[in-house]
Amino acid sequence: MAEVKICGLKQPKEMQLCAKLKVQWVGYVFYPPSPRFISADHAQILHKSAPSSHEGGPKRVGLFVKPTFEDVEKILRKVNLDILQLYTSTEQAELFRKQFNIPVWQAKGIASLADLPTQKTLIDGYVIEAPSSSKDSQPGGLGRTFDWTLTEKWHSPAPWLLAGGLTPENVFRAIKISKAQAVDVSSGVESSKGIKSLEKIEKFVLNALNGVA
Repeated sequence: MAEVKICGLKQPKEMQLCAKLKVQWVGYVFYPPSPRFISADHAQILHKSAPSSHEGGPKRVGLFVKPTFEDVEKILRKVNLDILQLYTSTEQAELFRKQFNIPVWQAKGIASLADLPTQKTLIDGYVIEAPSSSKDSQPGGLGRTFDWTLTEKWHSPAPWLLAGGLTPENVFRAIKISKAQAVDVSSGVESSKGIKSLEKIEKFVLNALNGVA
């Protein structure tokens, strides 16, 4: 049994389903090149379509790629985010943690054991996924897996989520091999790029939570 984050939501019906399924986190993508990008106004509509985390709904995670303080501040003026998920350096992630006093997750692309964090920092959590390459248009949401055995015996300095290439069909196996306590999916529950499938979301959550192969 693992906790679940569904990332890249764009429609209120997706938010409502995630709340109904008791998903722990939902992700809003604030990175314009992504097919899952939404504006602050759009995120505000999504936020209002389901109970807030204080009301028992999913926690809202804002995804940013190498943002400035101003980038994040503009979003926070309109959207009440519970967590910042950052594609940036450890040093920068710590600065954002201090600046906004909001939990920060750092996204980490993993190709070998040496890439896994081992030192305690101000970072509250990690999203562990396959590394991006110079040919990729975005750092995450690539639908690409990595060697799940790398995390099998890893002692993480903070809670972490397994991401990258997860689908309803492989999530149970991924949890079993990686020993992940939480999983993060985006492209793996889409009917086409950037468009979520309600059926796939439900199947993914049920398989992750109930250990269905």
